[in-house]
Amino acid sequence: MKLSVIIPIYNEESNIDELHRRLLSVLEPMALSGGFELIFINDGSRDQSLPLLLNLAARDTRVRYIDLSRNFGHQIAVTAGLDRATGDAVVIIDADLQDPPELIPQLLAKMREGYEVVYAKRRSRQGDSAAKKLTARLFYRLLASITHISIPVDTGDFRIISRKVVEGLRLMPEQNKFIRGQISWIGYRQTFIEYDRAERAGGETGYTYRKMIRLALDGITAFSDVPLKAATISGFAVSGIAFFVGLYTLYSRFITHDYQPGWASLMVSILFLGGVQLISVGIIGEYIARLSANVRQRPLYLISDTNLPPYAGPGK
Repeated sequence: MKLSVIIPIYNEESNIDELHRRLLSVLEPMALSGGFELIFINDGSRDQSLPLLLNLAARDTRVRYIDLSRNFGHQIAVTAGLDRATGDAVVIIDADLQDPPELIPQLLAKMREGYEVVYAKRRSRQGDSAAKKLTARLFYRLLASITHISIPVDTGDFRIISRKVVEGLRLMPEQNKFIRGQISWIGYRQTFIEYDRAERAGGETGYTYRKMIRLALDGITAFSDVPLKAATISGFAVSGIAFFVGLYTLYSRFITHDYQPGWASLMVSILFLGGVQLISVGIIGEYIARLSANVRQRPLYLISDTNLPPYAGPGK
């Protein structure tokens, strides 16, 4: 078996050397018959990450690097690595050392029991703020409740997948990637192992709240039409309420003659109806924007430089 390890890089100069050292200390004793490759994808880093990767590649022939033309985002960077990975099994791991490389032998051992996907489930999360833990917990459970597929909660992209799953992911070139959801959609036998997630080793996280919200929207819109149904139902509900309010208004005006012309009630009704309409239009707009991005069929990423052979796939 040959093992590929995919590591997306964005401003990780303080962690690259230590990550490389720990990966070698784990992978070299495993004596893999087909060897292993480390694929680092530089996702438009603005620090010294790229020079460090070039130095590693010059010293270690097992190090591959892909330098993207700009920052395309974490999920696209992982996709670029998957497109170029040649291993029979592929590990996806971040460079911040929150996900321990020492867990890779356990992931591989579990896969050899007959599973196509083994993901790492977080038992605890050190170093994350209470707000981040709460929002992540709510998001995973909301996604699980509104999607039609079983997306495991409390997991990231740290996992090992088989060649079958890699080939399946290559057939899914949508622009707004949510890889953990796509892997769940593909199916096959999947399981997990639990671990305690460590604090970031160095540097600052690239996942700001803005990027987390964008990823959450990608996950929800890619695998659930519940927001669209909610917008439709709320439209009917508000229309029903407005109809009965209209009947009451006519009754008060022409039958009981008990009414007071009021600015407040008029404004409340207008603002309420306008708010529901704007929310519904916004939800529909999110779906249309993603459809538009896929219709344009632009490449998912562009490569500035790499030491990997050419690949005629989604990225050029």
